[in-house]
Amino acid sequence: MILNCWIVDDEPLALSLLESYVQKTSFLRLTGKYSNALTAMRHIGENKVDLLFLDIQMPEVNGMDFARTISQRTRVIFTTAFSDYALEGYKVSALDYLMKPFSFDEFLAAARKALDWFEMIEAKPNGEKTAENVGFFVRSEYKLVHILYDDVLYIEGLKDYVKIYTEHDPKPILSLMSLKSLEEELPAERFMRVHRSYIIHRNKIDSVNKNRITIGKKQIPVGETYRQQFHTFIGNR
Repeated sequence: MILNCWIVDDEPLALSLLESYVQKTSFLRLTGKYSNALTAMRHIGENKVDLLFLDIQMPEVNGMDFARTISQRTRVIFTTAFSDYALEGYKVSALDYLMKPFSFDEFLAAARKALDWFEMIEAKPNGEKTAENVGFFVRSEYKLVHILYDDVLYIEGLKDYVKIYTEHDPKPILSLMSLKSLEEELPAERFMRVHRSYIIHRNKIDSVNKNRITIGKKQIPVGETYRQQFHTFIGNR
């Protein structure tokens, strides 16, 4: 899949760097480059734009206001030097939030999130290709991290922290929050609490042996409180 992308940034050096990053990324096609949001706004409705790399602090119209005007079919990755906008970026459903200066590896990781999102939407049956939320944000290492639901393998609770284990990162994402509060945010059709310390992604189970679940190399116990619900789920599959 090839994603048509635009870059909008009022800093010439940032615009040039982003262009070089896009050109190095095989699944991105640069179809628009603008130094101000107002000009981009005038043209975006006439074009099919999958992904928008968007600065926030710009003259005339800032990136956050621009993001609120575009179709949900266009996904946004904010590129900014200011961390103050991270929570606001979450509210407009940004896929990711890159803090300047960022490396090509960081850029590529964010772009891959976009590719995963579009591939997931394309895989849905006709009529279900909507832009509903397909992930969530957690605060980790002083920044907001966007995690796609279907990247998650399982989540482990450790008192006031959670460890989120994903398919594409050997290291878990550590966040200061309770397992219960995260459970309430996750869609029940994808995730299941199986132990006081574990939530699993329903579709990532490799095998079940009595009251132990195998996901990858991890053995996860099924707590007594959750056994009936879990075995009913397994029996219905």
